[in-house]
Formats: sequence, C-alpha cells, structure tokens
Amino acid sequence: MTALFSAHQLAKRFGDRLVLQDVSFDVEEGQVHGIMGPNGAGKTTCFNVLTGRYQPDGGTVMLRGNDITGGSPRAIARHGIARSFQLMNLFDDFTALENVAVATRSLRAHGFGFWRDAMSAGDAYERADAILLRVGLQDKASLRAGSLSYGDRRALEIAVALAGEPVLLFLDEPTAGLGAEGIARVADLVTELKRHLTMVIIEHDMRFLFRLADRISVVHWGQVIARGTPAELRENVWVQRSNLRQLTC
Repeated sequence: MTALFSAHQLAKRFGDRLVLQDVSFDVEEGQVHGIMGPNGAGKTTCFNVLTGRYQPDGGTVMLRGNDITGGSPRAIARHGIARSFQLMNLFDDFTALENVAVATRSLRAHGFGFWRDAMSAGDAYERADAILLRVGLQDKASLRAGSLSYGDRRALEIAVALAGEPVLLFLDEPTAGLGAEGIARVADLVTELKRHLTMVIIEHDMRFLFRLADRISVVHWGQVIARGTPAELRENVWVQRSNLRQLTC
C-alpha cells in the first residue's frame, strides 16, 4: 500500500554545511507522524524542505504517488498540504473570521486584488465560521487577531491552515510558548483533528508528541536515527541513553 506522503533520501546543504542527509520516512493516511530531536538537529530545515520553503539538494518528496519535490510553497499548498509556523503568521488587523476566510479556497482564487468584491463571498465566511467552531474560537470571530491571547492565536493559526481543506497538515512546534492549560487545549484539538486528517508535527514537548503521534522519526545530526511507534522508541537504545528518555516517560 502506497503511503499518503513519503520523503526519500532528502539532503540539504547550506554552503559547506550538510544539514540534512538521507532523511527518509513515510506517513500513512490517517496517521499523526511526529518529528523530534534536540535543538540544531535539522528538524526545522527538514520541515521547510518538505513544505517548499527550501529546495532540497537531493532526494524526493511524494504525495499520493505524485512527485512534488522542489515545488514552491504555493504549488505544494495546491497539492493539499498546509502548515502552521513556529512564529505565527496572522493578519493582526483582521478579525479572526477574516483571517480564516481569506485563506479559504474561494477567496484565495480571487487574490488580494479582489478583496473588496470577495467580501460578499458568503460561502467563504460560512466555511470560516465552521472552522472557528472546530478550533473553539467561534465566540471570538469578530475580534482582531492582534487582540487575542497567545493560546487563541495558536488555535487561530491552525484554523487558517485548515481553511485550505488540506489532505495533510504540518504543525511546527504547536505548543511553543504555551503553558500547561494551552498545551492541553492544543492536545485536545489535535486529538479531534486526527479523526479526520493526516498530520506531521514537529514538537519539542516530547510528552505531547508521545501521547498523540502514531509514529515518530527522531532526527539528529541531520539524519533520521530512529523511527517507530512511541512504545518502540521508549525501548530504543539511543533514546534510552539520551536525555530524550526522561521526556518520553
């Protein structure tokens, strides 16, 4: 059975520095696939290669059997991949509803030059309202994004990513900067989303990742040095010998 998404022998170099080498993993449809590793391991570079921000120097990226290697972020989004960012990317002067509506397919097709006409696109706003309900923000639809709490902004960014109706959602450090209550909220949201959506998550909070992921790839020194289910990784010799062990218990 062909995986929904596959990375095969990815490589990325910045000058003389080899940042990724022979990175390979598969993501089955309906799975949450985690990517974890210490700071500087190459996780974010890997994410940026997979979602089109960086061009790989080798290897292939496949979605539903189609080669999307080296596509621009816009082209990859058209294939059905959406992503959030570790540093949030929202329009602070727009309301929560407008942030999501402008990311829907119907409004993106118009482009910003048609924003005034597109304001009447009721289907986009209905879709946006339903997404805000899904992430627990419907009661804050009319508030400016810049006035929302940090946790609400995290939820809104995920809502924006969902607006494009992706087949695969990439989340980059979704718990970054959140306290215990915010992390629990994101965990509940991911638990709900994984019933209907395939996801890849980079995450520094290993307890969060081990609770939610079906499979995890451990990246270190720019390579995947271990992969498996959370239970398998708890028994992995490298994980047991590293400081990641205490975070997976």
